[in-house]
Amino acid sequence: MRLGVLDVGSNTVHLLVVDAHHGGHPWPAHSEKHTLRLAEQIGPDGRLSDPGVDALVTAVAEAKSAAARQGVEDLIAFATSAVRDATNSGQVLDRVGDQTGVRLRLLAGAEEARLTFLAVRRWFGWSAGRLLTVDIGGGSLEVAAGIDEEPEIALSLPLGAGRLTRDKLGLAPGGDAPPSAQAVKELQEYVNSLLDPMVEQVTQLGWDRPVATSKTLRVLARLTGAAPTRAGLWARRSLPRGGLKQVLGFIRHLPPARLTELEGVSVSRAHQLLAGAIVADAIMRRLGLESLDICPWAVREGVILRQLEQVSDEPDRTPNTG
Repeated sequence: MRLGVLDVGSNTVHLLVVDAHHGGHPWPAHSEKHTLRLAEQIGPDGRLSDPGVDALVTAVAEAKSAAARQGVEDLIAFATSAVRDATNSGQVLDRVGDQTGVRLRLLAGAEEARLTFLAVRRWFGWSAGRLLTVDIGGGSLEVAAGIDEEPEIALSLPLGAGRLTRDKLGLAPGGDAPPSAQAVKELQEYVNSLLDPMVEQVTQLGWDRPVATSKTLRVLARLTGAAPTRAGLWARRSLPRGGLKQVLGFIRHLPPARLTELEGVSVSRAHQLLAGAIVADAIMRRLGLESLDICPWAVREGVILRQLEQVSDEPDRTPNTG
């Protein structure tokens, strides 16, 4: 069957269309993104701004039309940190539903961590042993660990790269000045303070294979020498701690406008790269990780895998395109 997953994240609205069946590999058929950076459009009162909501409605409507053109039989739509944490999330969901016909489901942080863990488990298989998964999004950090397909620990922390860039570094796309040394130091201290409970729980549980997902971590891996996207989905990639420390030491002195000159760094996310690197460095240092394997699958694939399991249990389920 042809499934569509509409992921309203903190940076992008991403439509992924796959051909899949229960027990089979979901094969990508179409992908398109709208960069909205919703995490940076949350005001001091915690509300998602009106322009942000307007842009979201437009992006969801366009994604729905694209899904229909692609022959999607079932469109699964969900929203993560930016919409989830907004104080006006209810109004945002109502407006999107009323104006587009697409009902977004809010994905709780722990559920996001569990679904990402499921995707990583399916990608690497049982031979990976006890998995530790790390996902740095725009609004939140998800960490999970366990030996089965359902993790024993699934945590979500407000340490997304977009959120920290907005709240702690004050950087904007195309900015021509790097953050101050004091701002970087304060962010590092803040990140470390929020990581304490996670470090304790994960350390007690242990792991065999640490894995990273998300665009931020893939870009950092590329900057440390990992294979480029053109090498294909199956190329083995990793993020070494030593390489990350070198990248962090370099990019902290560059303005966002200069970061776009680096291979793999997009204009829309360049200003968030430093915050993401600080979080990644803190996690690896605190957990004593020398390297993180990069997994190309994350929460969207986890949603697909879970949906296929449900469909296999409901053979007469009526297709849903909205």
